[in-house]
Amino acid sequence: MDIRSISGAHFSGWRPSTTSSSSSIYSPGDSNAPSQPFVIGVSGGTASGKTTVCDMIIQQLQDHRVVLVCQDSFYRGLTDDESKHVSEYNFDHPDAFDTEQLVECISKLKSGQSVQVPIYDFKKHQRCSDQSKQVNASDVIILEGILVLHEQRVRDMMNMKIFVDTDADVRLARRLRRDTLERGRNVQSYSKFVKPAFEDFILPSKKYADVIIPRGGENEVAIDLIVQHIRTKLGQHNLCKIYPTLNVIQSTYQIRGMHTLIRDKDISKHDFVFYSDRLIRLVVEHGLGHLPFTEKQVITPTGSIYTGVDFCKKLCGVSVIRSGESMENALRACCKGIKIGKILIHREGGDETQLIYEKLPKDISERHVLLLDPILGTGNSASQAIELLIRKGVPETQIIFLNLISAPEGIHRVCTRFPHLKIVTSEIEVGLTEEFRVIPGLGEFSDRYFGTDEF
Repeated sequence: MDIRSISGAHFSGWRPSTTSSSSSIYSPGDSNAPSQPFVIGVSGGTASGKTTVCDMIIQQLQDHRVVLVCQDSFYRGLTDDESKHVSEYNFDHPDAFDTEQLVECISKLKSGQSVQVPIYDFKKHQRCSDQSKQVNASDVIILEGILVLHEQRVRDMMNMKIFVDTDADVRLARRLRRDTLERGRNVQSYSKFVKPAFEDFILPSKKYADVIIPRGGENEVAIDLIVQHIRTKLGQHNLCKIYPTLNVIQSTYQIRGMHTLIRDKDISKHDFVFYSDRLIRLVVEHGLGHLPFTEKQVITPTGSIYTGVDFCKKLCGVSVIRSGESMENALRACCKGIKIGKILIHREGGDETQLIYEKLPKDISERHVLLLDPILGTGNSASQAIELLIRKGVPETQIIFLNLISAPEGIHRVCTRFPHLKIVTSEIEVGLTEEFRVIPGLGEFSDRYFGTDEF
């Protein structure tokens, strides 16, 4: 299908970087291993809508860490003589930028380091000597600017190159409004510098673009296609691709905000419980959506027939004591009168576990089981609980494991050992420490939830 015929987006010469690093659950060279940050270059004529396109990409990638680096931050400060004749200075020429510092900045971000990005005062035409902005390494780095595709050294650092193509008259109107109101420049600079620079430097760089977006931020379909492709290149997404039974609930700023709160070591117990309960409820509701259903028709108060579905009847919960008990209220709130069994597994140093206690419904083999434990770390406790359920006659396909956060190591262990069991989680973590603690993690969840962390 011709993508341009739908959205106007043009794809050409797709050459993504395939540099990968090894991890504890992947072998070196594995094509599914997490890769370096995905670097996107967004170029286009002045006032073409580049920032709008970047903002829309960031909005849709909110379940990943994304940083925006603007080429405008790397303008060189004017000398005293240049400042006196600022109306004669060409701000759209490649020499107006400190490309060396820009290359160094992106290189550090790609290697996982934080950087200090300059802050440029457009009215004084100088960098703020006492201020800078810290930018941390992230999953996705977006580099935006009129000339980011002009310099080969910068292009070579990109996994994806985008050119925003907007009508010249639209760009002129936007540029005049921005320059006179925000940047203290005069109107004559457009015909003297901006238009020639576009024709000499910016337009020729269009040939290096992998994706061309006509109409800028108005082209929502093209941006949706770009975001879909970016997602397929990110390491976390690959876990769901490797294990089809792994389900990560769609992230929103609300969900990220609640995660931020409960991960804060200084949050009060009351707030920790409140926001944990909200997240748990979302995970439970999502898990219930994976249960089988039957079609059912009802008569509405208007006398009409409504064709819907009937909930799964044979259902129970099983909580892994003690942290799993924090998820019971949410399950009861969603499933009135549901039976809940208990399993107690003792961790013996390191990652060794021992089954201590179990009390399960007698007819559990006939039921679909929602296994409750907010943290999936090594996967040892989870595996022992799942093995017990299978020994009790519960088919692997009828077990759904619900948790708030999951470490990749635990996902790998559980999904490899029980390939037909479903996992539902709200976020995938970075990994485990040498002491088998999940990072960035939530700490000792049960102690924080039940208020026993001070004892």
